Amino acid sequence: MSVAPLRVACVGAGYFSQFHYGSWARMPRARAVAACDRDLARARATGLPAFDDPARMLTEAKPDLLDIILPPEAHAATIRMALAAGVTRMICQKPFCANLEEARAITAEAEARGAVIVVHENFRFQPWYRAVKTALARDAVGTLQQVTFRLRPGDGQGPRAYLDRQPYFQRMERFLIHETAVHWVDTFRWLLGDPSHVYADLRRLNPAIRGEDAGFVLFDHPGGVRALFDGNRHLDHAADNLRRTMGEALFEGTEGVLDLRGDGAVHLRRHGDTGQEVLLPPDRWDGFGGDCVHSLQSHVISGLLDGGALENTARDYLTVIEIEQAIYASAAAGQKIQLGGATT
Repeated sequence: MSVAPLRVACVGAGYFSQFHYGSWARMPRARAVAACDRDLARARATGLPAFDDPARMLTEAKPDLLDIILPPEAHAATIRMALAAGVTRMICQKPFCANLEEARAITAEAEARGAVIVVHENFRFQPWYRAVKTALARDAVGTLQQVTFRLRPGDGQGPRAYLDRQPYFQRMERFLIHETAVHWVDTFRWLLGDPSHVYADLRRLNPAIRGEDAGFVLFDHPGGVRALFDGNRHLDHAADNLRRTMGEALFEGTEGVLDLRGDGAVHLRRHGDTGQEVLLPPDRWDGFGGDCVHSLQSHVISGLLDGGALENTARDYLTVIEIEQAIYASAAAGQKIQLGGATT
């Protein structure tokens, strides 16, 4: 028996929302029914019934699912509005809420109403990380010892940095980690397990922005695996599209190395060899991140309609925010932080 497509309403029509709307338009088991933005012209540009008042949109559109595509300071109020309107299924963009305390409160309120919130943390859905996960699961590199990701999007230089795409980046008091590195906090824990300790050294290079835009974060993962996030938004890497992978990665083990390149390809080099096996060819998707937004949204629809387990529910994502908080604490104290509050 066929099931009617889920009715999806979206709040937010800024730069990144184009990937959300484009995905919903391609999804047979979901149908976008409304768009809301305080700039009504941007909502109308989606081609959907347009609103500038989210409460009115929820009342009139009666969605099965609300897609929240807003900056973190707007998340809590929007989720509470949706809960009051009886909406119990939501996707919410990351970073989730303004801070850990707010995220915990919102998660508890949603759970008390029987609501499900999935945080739109899409990097783990990028095809290259799925290929890496599969390779690690079959011990392609032997015993994994260390992981390095070098963030090099090349978009952070000068007084106009980020203004043409996401101008609120310049005003964020916490930037590199809160806005960007959380992608790899989540991806590392998905690939490697939850870290036990973090150590961070952060800095601000561009005086035109408020927050940090470069730094190193070292993670201690289970089994003795160490992961390094090496981020610098001023520098670039070899890629025709710097936002495809936003950098390069190595997964190094006793029997080989997985090499993620800026074109999205994943190569395996066996220990002691010079040749490389292509595990995933270069990405040809013209949009964002190997179509990871569509992969995430398809995952949510499948989970809701078919009853499968959902990745990155709000409750699970609290761990990412806790790790983020520990990273900032480490940078401030100049100490390695044990997750849970102790220092070592």
